[in-house]
Amino acid sequence: MDNNLASETIAFSNKYPSLFENNSSYPDEDNAIYMMEISTPLGPMLAGATSEGVCLLEFVNRIRLGEEFVELQQLLNAAILPGRNTHLDLLENELKDYFSGKLKSFSVTLHTPGNEFSQSVWKTLQKIPYGKTISYKEQAEQMNNPKAIRAIASTNGRNRLAIVIPCHRVIGSNGTMTGYAGGVEKKKWLLRFEREHSEKEEGCLF
Repeated sequence: MDNNLASETIAFSNKYPSLFENNSSYPDEDNAIYMMEISTPLGPMLAGATSEGVCLLEFVNRIRLGEEFVELQQLLNAAILPGRNTHLDLLENELKDYFSGKLKSFSVTLHTPGNEFSQSVWKTLQKIPYGKTISYKEQAEQMNNPKAIRAIASTNGRNRLAIVIPCHRVIGSNGTMTGYAGGVEKKKWLLRFEREHSEKEEGCLF
């Protein structure tokens, strides 16, 4: 490890000591979630990745963030360690391009543990085009499950990959912003930003 990376790792460990509190339950460091901080125009985000792909990207002020870390560790049976891998390197570069308005679709490999229903919900979110929004009702109809609006909305809220899996593009049927784990103001900012950088003129976000 070079000196810059070592310093970055130590600084991250000191800044977020609570991330590593549960590691004693996961002694096998070969099975790890590597975690780092990424700066964005909306504030710092925490990003995590296994050897399989990126498994977490959240704003540091996300509600119940600590519970999310515990759940992720349990699902993957993995320790959280400070550091980075090739998936996180690519994510950092793609986020930089996203926030510069250049990137409309992420290509980084994702690792999204969850049941079959959760997987189908998150895949539907990934199909929402950049610069567009849909309602929870429309999302349920796209999944051929119109009666599952509440369950779908709840699963949207458990999305661990903010921006990359764009749950911010789902709004209320009447155009309201509704809830967003990172904060409604961030949701408004992201939608406005995508509208301003969208190459398609048709359609309104809100």
